[in-house]
Amino acid sequence: MSRLFLTAALACAMAIPAAFAADPATADKGLCQGDPIGAFYVTKVAGAEDDGVEAGEALCYRCKYGSRPMVMVFARQTSEPVAKLVKELDSAVAANGDAQLKSFVTLFGEKADSLKSEGKKMAAKNVPVVVAKDKNGPANYKLSDEAQITVVIANDSQVVARHEFDADKIDVAAVMSEVKQMLN
Repeated sequence: MSRLFLTAALACAMAIPAAFAADPATADKGLCQGDPIGAFYVTKVAGAEDDGVEAGEALCYRCKYGSRPMVMVFARQTSEPVAKLVKELDSAVAANGDAQLKSFVTLFGEKADSLKSEGKKMAAKNVPVVVAKDKNGPANYKLSDEAQITVVIANDSQVVARHEFDADKIDVAAVMSEVKQMLN
């Protein structure tokens, strides 16, 4: 019996790396549906004043939110459509407290001081605005160099959907539709 158990355990252990190995066809395309979301560190700039995190504090919001449903916005620049998306997400977080929906906006780029200034302008009641430690955004999220805005919708620590946009052409309705679908 113990020999059978040991054989089964060894077979499982050998299969695990293959199950989690990256698909070469999608390895450089960024996060895809079903991919796990990893940790990354940011500095809070503004927003979500009652979340227990002070402006200027460094942390991992993805870690803070755990496996709750969340919408992560990664922005290389801000624009009116980004502000509109933040406003919609702020309303969605407020309206979906029972589902524990969370969201945060991560700004990243060369000029951290400029990003912090822009981030303060987008402050929302329920959505923190943060600046990434890495000027290219979190490496483990494989953000496209061409996309100005990337939206990652996740639940149970896995990607539900990912969208890439130009800063002035964000499809807010499509993002909010996927958020609603995820919560139902």
